[in-house]
Amino acid sequence: MASEVSKRLMVFSGRSNPALGKEIAKHLGVELGRVEIATFSNGEIYIRYLESVRGADAFVVQTLADSVNDHLMELLIMIDALKRASAHKIFAVIPHYGYARQDKKAAAREPITAKLVADLLMTAGINRMVTVDLHAGQIQGFFNVPVDHLMGLPLLAGYFKKKKIKDLVVVSPDVGRVKMAKRYADTLGASLAILHKTRPVRNVAEITHIIGDIKGRPCLVIDDMVDTAGTLVSGAQALVEHGATEIYAGATHPVLSGPAVERIEKSVIKELVTTNTIPISEEKMISKFKVLSIAKLLSQAIQNVYEDRSVSELFGGQNQL
Repeated sequence: MASEVSKRLMVFSGRSNPALGKEIAKHLGVELGRVEIATFSNGEIYIRYLESVRGADAFVVQTLADSVNDHLMELLIMIDALKRASAHKIFAVIPHYGYARQDKKAAAREPITAKLVADLLMTAGINRMVTVDLHAGQIQGFFNVPVDHLMGLPLLAGYFKKKKIKDLVVVSPDVGRVKMAKRYADTLGASLAILHKTRPVRNVAEITHIIGDIKGRPCLVIDDMVDTAGTLVSGAQALVEHGATEIYAGATHPVLSGPAVERIEKSVIKELVTTNTIPISEEKMISKFKVLSIAKLLSQAIQNVYEDRSVSELFGGQNQL
């Protein structure tokens, strides 16, 4: 049992977002923990911690994007290695939770993969998870350990507040994001509008109605992630066609898969503001992108968890959607 004297915080990073891991450690005033990670020729992953973790509160930073399955497996092995090396507590810091969109059965014989990922993490041995802007808030209920759900709102809303855009309208991309969009609108002192969309085919969205007054006004479309950008780009185009003057977009997680970057580059969107929960490679970075660092927020949450203090106080108790 760890005593107060021996209690220590250690931060480790997987290979999915090492720059974010280093930045978090810097904010915490600690050195990023030393760990050897390698991939064998057959694809198997090898992990070995290069310093003692016995009795430590170990935080493992690993975002689940790009090579999602490889990064998930790497995280599970890192957790298992910590457990077998007698870490006191193990915390998974997952800025972007992969498989979050598979949170329910929408059709017969489908899996609930978000629950499967939760089961895997708990079986591996985590004591707690820290994550940012889950696609579906109910995923917290898939865990039998505490989940700290952080929000990108302070960062994104703070950025747009500094821009002082007059007569701004915050736009929810669908009815499921209205509550989140309303919080942005309240924070920015802006009006609210809603896009109504249908999905005739998976990953394809069609905008059918716009609820709210947007004519002659700038719009800010807010979502938790940008994946293929089909919904975002079609929504932005619909807003312009209905009289919006200029279009901004904000999203916590820049998944940016497939044709996303090309679509955004050619779209009417003036600027897409996102965070570094997922790293954007140099070849994907375009002038329309503005990336804000989530490291300080994550480090504050880690510090509060380590010190057994409230995490929700970072958001005034308003970090549940």
